[in-house]
Amino acid sequence: MDAVNAKTGMTHLQAREFIRGHFEEFVNKKNVPIGNVNFAADFVDHGADVPPGMPPGPAGAIQYVSGALKRFPDLHVTIEEMIAEDDKVVVRNHWTATDSQSGKKLEFRGIVIWRIANRNIVERWAYLEAPHPAA
Repeated sequence: MDAVNAKTGMTHLQAREFIRGHFEEFVNKKNVPIGNVNFAADFVDHGADVPPGMPPGPAGAIQYVSGALKRFPDLHVTIEEMIAEDDKVVVRNHWTATDSQSGKKLEFRGIVIWRIANRNIVERWAYLEAPHPAA
């Protein structure tokens, strides 16, 4: 049986499902206000994809994803693999989108590491490929 991790307040299965649900709501369902629920107030985004000048905390992540959804209104992420260990969940994913400016279909892949504490996302590290024409 999967024990509750004292750092996260969740089992590894619950942590994976929390992150899966976060991607589904925040990106696929375009429910960006969920960021105010899922991210800790002191959330730190270390992602290589994050543009400079984003505000700290959940506001930065919400601003970043909101901007991406304006440019790519059909942005969709598919989780291909997830691994939970200690207080982290690692996700390998595939993104698809249509550029609203050019109409071109794009795709890219990425790896994201999420750190969870007290049932909130507290840190994110990510590497995403540059978007390229969809195959």
